[in-house]
Amino acid sequence: MLFRISLIVAIILALAAGGLNFVMVKQKITFIQGQRKEEKTAKEAAQKDARETHQTLDKTTAELKTTKATLDATTAERDKAVAEAASQSKRADTVTAERDKIRKERDDAQAELTSYRLTELKPEQIIAMNKQFKDLQKSLEGSQEENKVLGQTIVKLKNELAIYKNEEHIVELPARLKGKIIITDPKWNFVIVDVGQDQGVLEQGELLVNRNGKLVAKVKVRSVQKDRSVANVMPGWQLGEVMEGDQVIPAHPAS
Repeated sequence: MLFRISLIVAIILALAAGGLNFVMVKQKITFIQGQRKEEKTAKEAAQKDARETHQTLDKTTAELKTTKATLDATTAERDKAVAEAASQSKRADTVTAERDKIRKERDDAQAELTSYRLTELKPEQIIAMNKQFKDLQKSLEGSQEENKVLGQTIVKLKNELAIYKNEEHIVELPARLKGKIIITDPKWNFVIVDVGQDQGVLEQGELLVNRNGKLVAKVKVRSVQKDRSVANVMPGWQLGEVMEGDQVIPAHPAS
């Protein structure tokens, strides 16, 4: 009897435990189903947000492309307008310069016309006077050249006379005289320099020959032409070989 009672109690306890486990499992299942439903709802909401965000991004990208195209077109139009403005400004400057030039030429012509009227001379008289003036100018230029040659001749004669009176006479040459050796002849010991009568060179004048600032020799002028002179290397004064291109300056410059 006791055994039966114990068995019944055990069965009742087992059924109670099984019912309790069933309730707990059902609650857990219900909880899990609720979580999954919430997760599904959240996922669907996230997917919806993602789709909307993607759509917004596509729309923004399209708007940016349109804006960039509009900006590029506006920039091109602006650059074109700036170039046209610069071109027009340049043309305006050219027109202004031409206008000023024409005005000046007009004013100069009017001034010349006024001057011509004030002379009360006829055109043929002015032409004759102009020809006479040119002839006088040519005559003056010829006289000046003759005076130059005459002056050079006088200086040359004075120099020759001074040497004739005193063989030791020192011939002074222009202080600014500078030239160079253009021909050398070591066999006959003479050189030709590229300065002559026009530059003030005189016979018996002495020249120092230098190269890069160093004295090479001293030469004495023997004959003078218009723009050339022949000189001999002075004994005892040759410190090196005289070469074409060496510079020459007066040994006794005039003060």
